[in-house]
Amino acid sequence: MVVTVLAILETDFVPDKALSRLMNGRLQQAADELRDQHLAFLADVGERNDDIIIYISYNPKYKIRFRVVNDVPSKIEAKVIDICGMLGYLHWQTGVLNVVRNLGIAGEGEK
Repeated sequence: MVVTVLAILETDFVPDKALSRLMNGRLQQAADELRDQHLAFLADVGERNDDIIIYISYNPKYKIRFRVVNDVPSKIEAKVIDICGMLGYLHWQTGVLNVVRNLGIAGEGEK
């Protein structure tokens, strides 16, 4: 399984420029660490062409939030939720992002 963790640097709030640069660097570091250390075991799970895509970003209170954005087995999604929870990340509960899930488009109503 290929693990992709994308740091979403654009947020729905605008910190000042110096803080934004620092926050973006830390977010990218958190994304790399999540992929390379905490979720590295997923490389041995499933087929070689399977993938899991996780978005991480900041919420307006400067906490890291995460969201699995593609359709993966519930066991794997639950494991990602557990690991991210142990790291102190919040589950991203928003319908603002349009993501493809279950062959449909998630919109405003899905959380």
